[in-house]
Amino acid sequence: MDGTRPGPGSGPGPGPGYADGDELGARAARARALAVLRVRGRALGLAVLPAAVAAVLHAGGLTGHFTGPGWDTARWVTTALAVLVLLVATAVALVVARSRPAVTPTVELSESAAPDLYRLVRDLADRLEVPPPSAIALTPDCDSWLEDRSHRAHENRRAGAAPVLVIGSPFLWWMRVGELRAVLAPVVAGTGPAAHPDIAAARRFVRGLDAAVAVPRTPGLDPVRRLGALGVGRLARTLLLGCRGHAAEMERGVAAAGSERAQAVDYGVRIVAQEQVGLAYAGWDRLLTRVALPAWRMGRWPARLDAGVVSALTELSRRDRLAAGFTSRLGERPACDLLEEPGAVDEATSLLAARLFHGAPAGPGAEWAPVEWGAYAEEVVDRTWRADAARLHRVLDRVATASATPVPASAGPAPAPVPAAGPDAPPTLARIIAHLTVPGGADGRHRDPALEHPSPEAPDLEDPGTTATTPTPTPAADALAAALTAQAAREERGRPVTQAVEGFDGPGPLFPLQPPRSGRDLLADHVTAMVCCAAVDTTDAVPGLDWLDGPALFVRGERCTDLATAVLALVEDGDPEPLRTWLTRTGVRAEKPVRLG
Repeated sequence: MDGTRPGPGSGPGPGPGYADGDELGARAARARALAVLRVRGRALGLAVLPAAVAAVLHAGGLTGHFTGPGWDTARWVTTALAVLVLLVATAVALVVARSRPAVTPTVELSESAAPDLYRLVRDLADRLEVPPPSAIALTPDCDSWLEDRSHRAHENRRAGAAPVLVIGSPFLWWMRVGELRAVLAPVVAGTGPAAHPDIAAARRFVRGLDAAVAVPRTPGLDPVRRLGALGVGRLARTLLLGCRGHAAEMERGVAAAGSERAQAVDYGVRIVAQEQVGLAYAGWDRLLTRVALPAWRMGRWPARLDAGVVSALTELSRRDRLAAGFTSRLGERPACDLLEEPGAVDEATSLLAARLFHGAPAGPGAEWAPVEWGAYAEEVVDRTWRADAARLHRVLDRVATASATPVPASAGPAPAPVPAAGPDAPPTLARIIAHLTVPGGADGRHRDPALEHPSPEAPDLEDPGTTATTPTPTPAADALAAALTAQAAREERGRPVTQAVEGFDGPGPLFPLQPPRSGRDLLADHVTAMVCCAAVDTTDAVPGLDWLDGPALFVRGERCTDLATAVLALVEDGDPEPLRTWLTRTGVRAEKPVRLG
């Protein structure tokens, strides 16, 4: 290529007034699209082949060439086979054509709600000499793409319309207007190749096959229809495997064509903006997993997640010297100013994020309500701590009751008594510490008596310079952790099944954020919650929010960062001394009952 771009209206382009998109990537995409269509053509040829053979045999019989009993049998067998194959092919074609392709759940953004954003996208399309997107939608994710919604099964669809531009909502709040324009340029440039008839037909075929594969999982099918759907789905999967490689290369070619066409538009700004994309992704991930997830689990959904990502990234730049220069951009116009009502849009995308990542109901309710950032500490942090502390004491009551049950003589010697109060004891932190403490030393370890007082005949097995210690098992912590895990699993199973998100099969969440936790991790979280409740009830400590780490305890205005180590020493080693030292330093009274949730 010579690097020049044809002028408007030249060649067989996507439409009048637009360049023909003769980039190298566009040519590769068209070649791959033809390969996909050849797979469709071969399938059609195989479907009509028995009918063609039957037609030849019947024509030979009429002309007197193929006569006799053998030819008559061949004619009728071939005819029956042709009718069967055509019926199956027609059924597959109807299912592929009518199946609704999956659509990404988004927040639709009308032009009246964001006239400046629509104007920016149209100006960008004019500069790129491509058709503008037909609409704009927002998604609670750090990505942007074009999505075809022209299928007849989609609502508000328009046949032959350009794709919909889907924008990650965190970009609008963190990026400046110029940065957003630079990031969207390669995406908008993809409307040019998307308008090519071969690429559009290949995409429709692949999306139809993908939707047909999912038909057998449609709820409400009777056994006969489900059996037929299984056959159609298997045939569709075979065709999809045959063209999957070509379809992937076609999409890569479209992306390469868009990137190549967009090089002349804000190229220098795009290099800087790509750094903001990575930073926004990191901040968004921390905000969802550390801040939003605890709120969702308590039946509250933060109504300003996109605004929260700005606070999270500002805090990150304050802590990290590598990101220190990023906050200097905050004086420029943010991209969310392109919206007429940023608060309403933020609330809608925040609710969608809760449905996608946690499986929340579609709207507010008695057990599902929005929460503002100012009320997060009281509505989420304090309630979470007290709910965990209450669960810990309920489980400890059951464990204490089980340990107090008399052991039959036939069962062997009774286990050593656990140093904890019995069931129905006051909910104090001292009770938890006593239950988890392992006798035998402040360091949670014990020395082997044989090594501590060896006999004169015993060989010296101890290496010089080492201490003959062995880790002490913590049966109390293991039993409590197992009981907590079982209780948490029961509560999770008792959670109501949520409504399915539009565009996907089955109930949410579609992308669960809760990572699997071990029993010890769960126990450490509950002990930490108990310590925080005791600190809030007996000192001037208060619950608070850390934008990067989520719920946090603030003592005398400073965030407490050394509590986790002391709790782990108690949970993992049965050593209470680090935690007792921390309690003494902060003035927490462990013997005082705490207020549970």
